[in-house]
Amino acid sequence: MKLTPDFYRDRVCLNVLAGSKENAREIWQAAEGHVLVGVLSKNYDSVASAVADMREYAALIDNALSVGLGAGDPNQSAMVSAISAEIQPQHVNQVFTGVATSRALLGQSQTVVNGLISPTGTPGMVKISTGPLSSAAADGIVPIATAIALLKDMGGSSVKYFPMGGLKAVAEYRAVAQACAEQDFWLEPTGGIDLENYETILQIALEAGVSKIIPHIYSSIIDKDTGNTRPEDVSTLLKITKKLAG
Repeated sequence: MKLTPDFYRDRVCLNVLAGSKENAREIWQAAEGHVLVGVLSKNYDSVASAVADMREYAALIDNALSVGLGAGDPNQSAMVSAISAEIQPQHVNQVFTGVATSRALLGQSQTVVNGLISPTGTPGMVKISTGPLSSAAADGIVPIATAIALLKDMGGSSVKYFPMGGLKAVAEYRAVAQACAEQDFWLEPTGGIDLENYETILQIALEAGVSKIIPHIYSSIIDKDTGNTRPEDVSTLLKITKKLAG
Protein backbone atom coordinates (compact mmCIF):
# COMPACT_ATOMS: atom_id res chain seq x y z
CA MET A 1 0.00 0.00 0.00
CA LYS A 2 1.35 3.38 -1.00
CA LEU A 3 1.79 5.62 2.04
CA THR A 4 3.80 8.55 0.71
CA PRO A 5 1.40 10.80 -1.22
CA ASP A 6 2.29 12.08 -4.67
CA PHE A 7 1.67 15.58 -3.40
CA TYR A 8 4.77 15.41 -1.20
CA ARG A 9 6.61 16.65 -4.27
CA ASP A 10 4.15 19.53 -4.67
CA ARG A 11 3.39 22.55 -2.54
CA VAL A 12 -0.40 22.36 -2.90
CA CYS A 13 -2.80 19.42 -2.89
CA LEU A 14 -6.59 19.61 -3.13
CA ASN A 15 -8.87 17.78 -0.70
CA VAL A 16 -12.41 17.07 -1.94
CA LEU A 17 -15.16 14.61 -1.09
CA ALA A 18 -16.23 11.62 -3.17
CA GLY A 19 -19.90 10.76 -3.50
CA SER A 20 -19.17 7.29 -4.87
CA LYS A 21 -16.28 5.10 -5.97
CA GLU A 22 -16.79 6.12 -9.58
CA ASN A 23 -16.79 9.76 -8.51
CA ALA A 24 -13.56 9.21 -6.56
CA ARG A 25 -11.85 7.93 -9.69
CA GLU A 26 -13.22 10.87 -11.75
CA ILE A 27 -11.97 13.37 -9.16
CA TRP A 28 -8.53 11.80 -9.02
CA GLN A 29 -8.21 11.89 -12.79
CA ALA A 30 -9.53 15.46 -13.06
CA ALA A 31 -6.94 16.61 -10.52
CA GLU A 32 -4.18 14.69 -12.31
CA GLY A 33 -3.35 13.03 -8.99
CA HIS A 34 -2.90 16.31 -7.11
CA VAL A 35 -5.73 15.49 -4.73
CA LEU A 36 -6.72 13.64 -1.60
CA VAL A 37 -10.17 12.14 -1.89
CA GLY A 38 -12.27 12.33 1.26
CA VAL A 39 -14.55 9.54 2.45
CA LEU A 40 -16.44 10.19 5.67
CA SER A 41 -16.39 7.75 8.58
CA LYS A 42 -19.79 9.12 9.60
CA ASN A 43 -21.35 7.37 6.60
CA TYR A 44 -20.67 3.92 8.07
CA ASP A 45 -22.27 2.07 10.97
CA SER A 46 -19.13 0.16 11.95
CA VAL A 47 -15.36 0.20 11.63
CA ALA A 48 -15.43 -3.12 9.77
CA SER A 49 -17.85 -1.89 7.10
CA ALA A 50 -15.87 1.33 6.68
CA VAL A 51 -12.58 -0.53 6.31
CA ALA A 52 -13.99 -2.91 3.70
CA ASP A 53 -15.50 -0.10 1.62
CA MET A 54 -12.61 2.35 1.96
CA ARG A 55 -10.14 -0.30 0.80
CA GLU A 56 -12.06 -0.38 -2.48
CA TYR A 57 -11.87 3.42 -2.76
CA ALA A 58 -8.13 3.35 -2.06
CA ALA A 59 -7.52 0.75 -4.78
CA LEU A 60 -9.05 3.04 -7.40
CA ILE A 61 -7.01 6.15 -6.55
CA ASP A 62 -3.54 4.86 -5.66
CA ASN A 63 -4.43 5.17 -1.95
CA ALA A 64 -4.91 8.95 -2.23
CA LEU A 65 -7.55 8.50 0.47
CA SER A 66 -8.47 11.01 3.16
CA VAL A 67 -10.40 9.46 6.06
CA GLY A 68 -12.89 12.09 7.22
CA LEU A 69 -14.78 12.77 10.41
CA GLY A 70 -17.90 14.36 8.89
CA ALA A 71 -18.21 18.13 9.43
CA GLY A 72 -15.53 17.89 12.10
CA ASP A 73 -17.75 15.73 14.33
CA PRO A 74 -15.70 15.01 17.48
CA ASN A 75 -17.70 11.87 18.17
CA GLN A 76 -16.12 10.29 15.08
CA SER A 77 -12.58 10.69 16.40
CA ALA A 78 -12.12 7.16 17.77
CA MET A 79 -13.68 5.59 14.66
CA VAL A 80 -11.36 7.53 12.36
CA SER A 81 -8.33 6.29 14.31
CA ALA A 82 -9.53 2.69 14.22
CA ILE A 83 -10.27 2.80 10.48
CA SER A 84 -6.96 4.45 9.67
CA ALA A 85 -4.99 1.86 11.61
CA GLU A 86 -6.45 -0.83 9.36
CA ILE A 87 -6.33 0.79 5.93
CA GLN A 88 -3.20 2.98 6.29
CA PRO A 89 -4.48 5.90 4.16
CA GLN A 90 -2.39 8.80 2.93
CA HIS A 91 -4.38 11.34 4.95
CA VAL A 92 -6.32 11.40 8.23
CA ASN A 93 -8.64 14.13 9.51
CA GLN A 94 -8.71 14.45 13.28
CA VAL A 95 -9.95 16.66 16.07
CA PHE A 96 -7.13 18.23 18.07
CA THR A 97 -7.26 15.66 20.87
CA GLY A 98 -7.34 12.68 18.49
CA VAL A 99 -4.04 13.32 16.75
CA ALA A 100 -1.79 11.30 19.07
CA THR A 101 -4.11 8.28 19.02
CA SER A 102 -4.23 8.23 15.22
CA ARG A 103 -0.46 8.57 14.90
CA ALA A 104 0.20 5.82 17.43
CA LEU A 105 -2.24 3.40 15.80
CA LEU A 106 -0.90 4.15 12.32
CA GLY A 107 2.53 3.09 13.51
CA GLN A 108 4.36 5.19 10.92
CA SER A 109 5.09 8.83 10.16
CA GLN A 110 4.30 9.04 6.43
CA THR A 111 0.52 9.41 6.61
CA VAL A 112 -0.57 13.02 7.02
CA VAL A 113 -2.58 13.54 10.22
CA ASN A 114 -4.16 16.94 10.70
CA GLY A 115 -5.48 18.45 13.92
CA LEU A 116 -8.63 20.57 13.97
CA ILE A 117 -8.39 24.07 15.41
CA SER A 118 -10.99 26.82 15.05
CA PRO A 119 -11.22 30.61 14.75
CA THR A 120 -11.88 32.61 17.92
CA GLY A 121 -12.46 36.14 16.64
CA THR A 122 -8.96 37.20 17.68
CA PRO A 123 -6.05 36.99 15.22
CA GLY A 124 -3.23 34.86 16.62
CA MET A 125 -5.49 32.93 19.00
CA VAL A 126 -7.18 29.62 18.17
CA LYS A 127 -9.59 27.19 19.78
CA ILE A 128 -8.14 23.73 20.40
CA SER A 129 -11.00 22.25 22.43
CA THR A 130 -12.41 20.32 19.48
CA GLY A 131 -12.51 16.81 20.97
CA PRO A 132 -15.49 14.71 22.13
CA LEU A 133 -15.50 16.10 25.67
CA SER A 134 -13.58 19.35 25.27
CA SER A 135 -15.89 20.65 22.54
CA ALA A 136 -18.71 20.66 25.11
CA ALA A 137 -16.60 22.45 27.75
CA ALA A 138 -15.50 26.07 28.00
CA ASP A 139 -13.43 27.08 24.99
CA GLY A 140 -9.76 26.20 25.20
CA ILE A 141 -8.04 29.14 23.50
CA VAL A 142 -4.27 29.34 23.00
CA PRO A 143 -1.80 31.20 20.76
CA ILE A 144 -1.51 29.58 17.35
CA ALA A 145 2.21 28.98 17.90
CA THR A 146 1.36 26.95 21.01
CA ALA A 147 -1.28 24.95 19.15
CA ILE A 148 1.23 24.06 16.44
CA ALA A 149 3.83 23.03 19.01
CA LEU A 150 1.26 20.80 20.72
CA LEU A 151 0.33 19.20 17.40
CA LYS A 152 4.00 18.52 16.70
CA ASP A 153 4.32 16.94 20.16
CA MET A 154 1.44 14.60 19.30
CA GLY A 155 2.82 13.56 15.92
CA GLY A 156 0.56 15.78 13.85
CA SER A 157 1.45 16.89 10.33
CA SER A 158 -0.76 19.90 9.82
CA VAL A 159 -3.31 22.38 11.10
CA LYS A 160 -6.87 21.94 9.86
CA TYR A 161 -8.34 25.41 10.23
CA PHE A 162 -12.13 25.02 10.41
CA PRO A 163 -14.69 26.51 10.08
CA MET A 164 -13.23 29.46 8.18
CA GLY A 165 -16.45 30.64 6.57
CA GLY A 166 -14.55 31.44 3.41
CA LEU A 167 -12.94 34.86 3.89
CA LYS A 168 -14.97 35.86 6.94
CA ALA A 169 -12.02 35.33 9.28
CA VAL A 170 -9.32 36.42 6.85
CA ALA A 171 -7.25 38.33 9.44
CA GLU A 172 -7.18 35.26 11.68
CA TYR A 173 -6.37 33.04 8.72
CA ARG A 174 -3.42 35.24 7.80
CA ALA A 175 -2.07 34.87 11.34
CA VAL A 176 -2.43 31.08 11.18
CA ALA A 177 -0.68 30.96 7.81
CA GLN A 178 2.18 33.09 9.13
CA ALA A 179 2.63 30.87 12.16
CA CYS A 180 2.60 27.71 10.02
CA ALA A 181 5.29 29.23 7.82
CA GLU A 182 7.42 30.25 10.79
CA GLN A 183 7.21 26.78 12.36
CA ASP A 184 7.42 24.89 9.04
CA PHE A 185 4.06 23.24 9.60
CA TRP A 186 1.47 22.34 7.00
CA LEU A 187 -1.85 24.17 6.66
CA GLU A 188 -5.28 22.87 5.66
CA PRO A 189 -7.78 25.74 5.24
CA THR A 190 -11.34 24.41 5.46
CA GLY A 191 -14.88 25.74 5.40
CA GLY A 192 -16.71 27.92 2.90
CA ILE A 193 -14.08 27.67 0.17
CA ASP A 194 -15.49 27.90 -3.36
CA LEU A 195 -14.42 28.63 -6.93
CA GLU A 196 -14.67 32.37 -6.29
CA ASN A 197 -12.56 32.70 -3.12
CA TYR A 198 -10.18 29.77 -3.59
CA GLU A 199 -7.53 31.82 -5.37
CA THR A 200 -7.41 34.44 -2.60
CA ILE A 201 -7.28 31.82 0.16
CA LEU A 202 -4.49 29.91 -1.55
CA GLN A 203 -2.56 33.09 -2.36
CA ILE A 204 -2.55 34.15 1.30
CA ALA A 205 -0.96 30.86 2.35
CA LEU A 206 1.58 30.94 -0.48
CA GLU A 207 2.59 34.53 0.23
CA ALA A 208 3.00 33.72 3.93
CA GLY A 209 5.50 31.03 2.95
CA VAL A 210 3.61 27.93 4.08
CA SER A 211 5.55 24.90 2.83
CA LYS A 212 2.57 22.59 2.15
CA ILE A 213 -1.07 23.59 1.72
CA ILE A 214 -4.08 21.27 1.52
CA PRO A 215 -7.22 23.30 0.86
CA HIS A 216 -10.50 21.48 1.52
CA ILE A 217 -13.26 22.35 -0.96
CA TYR A 218 -16.49 20.55 -0.18
CA SER A 219 -20.14 21.56 -0.52
CA SER A 220 -19.61 24.36 -3.04
CA ILE A 221 -18.49 21.89 -5.73
CA ILE A 222 -20.88 19.04 -4.91
CA ASP A 223 -23.86 18.44 -7.18
CA LYS A 224 -26.86 18.56 -4.87
CA ASP A 225 -28.86 16.11 -6.99
CA THR A 226 -26.25 13.36 -7.20
CA GLY A 227 -24.11 14.02 -4.11
CA ASN A 228 -21.02 13.79 -6.30
CA THR A 229 -18.21 16.31 -6.55
CA ARG A 230 -18.18 17.85 -10.03
CA PRO A 231 -14.98 16.78 -11.85
CA GLU A 232 -15.09 19.91 -14.01
CA ASP A 233 -14.89 22.06 -10.86
CA VAL A 234 -11.90 20.04 -9.68
CA SER A 235 -10.25 20.76 -13.03
CA THR A 236 -10.91 24.47 -12.51
CA LEU A 237 -9.35 24.35 -9.05
CA LEU A 238 -6.31 22.57 -10.48
CA LYS A 239 -5.88 25.29 -13.10
CA ILE A 240 -5.96 27.98 -10.41
CA THR A 241 -3.47 26.00 -8.34
CA LYS A 242 -1.06 25.60 -11.23
CA LYS A 243 -1.31 29.32 -12.01
CA LEU A 244 -0.36 30.29 -8.45
CA ALA A 245 1.91 27.47 -7.32
CA GLY A 246 3.28 26.03 -10.56
